[in-house]
Amino acid sequence: MLRAVDTSIKRDVLKEVTLEWRTVKDIEEKFGEDGAEALKFFEKMKLVETRWQSTSGSFPEKAYHTYYTSFHINASWPVYEISDVLAVAMMSEADFEKLEKELYDEVGPEGRFAGDIAEKMGITSTMLRSLVKRSVRLDYRGHRIERLKE
Repeated sequence: MLRAVDTSIKRDVLKEVTLEWRTVKDIEEKFGEDGAEALKFFEKMKLVETRWQSTSGSFPEKAYHTYYTSFHINASWPVYEISDVLAVAMMSEADFEKLEKELYDEVGPEGRFAGDIAEKMGITSTMLRSLVKRSVRLDYRGHRIERLKE
């Protein structure tokens, strides 16, 4: 959730898709390319649901709406794990992009087992999972990390 509202555009796009169904075109017209990227991030994080809706054009368009209208959070987490999660969530964009590029290169076009990547990069599995969750270029498939297709 911290990453879902870390910029004003993400916050505004999230508010927009909470109110009603919006297409990528609607969001891009109002918020530009960053708005479309926010939708991709929300979809990856499973914060939005999608449906195909008719438009004035000849083809239906994918529309987005939030799954949730409110959150109730009551959590208990070991400090050594939550510190990794929060470190990634609050990491500067420049530091994250550097780690994401290294991770992207390690994964390669075929994907790799997460444990091997964590060991090679010298990070905990919790930190690796947090990095992958923050990335819009990578995702978990079972115990493997793979590049997302554009």
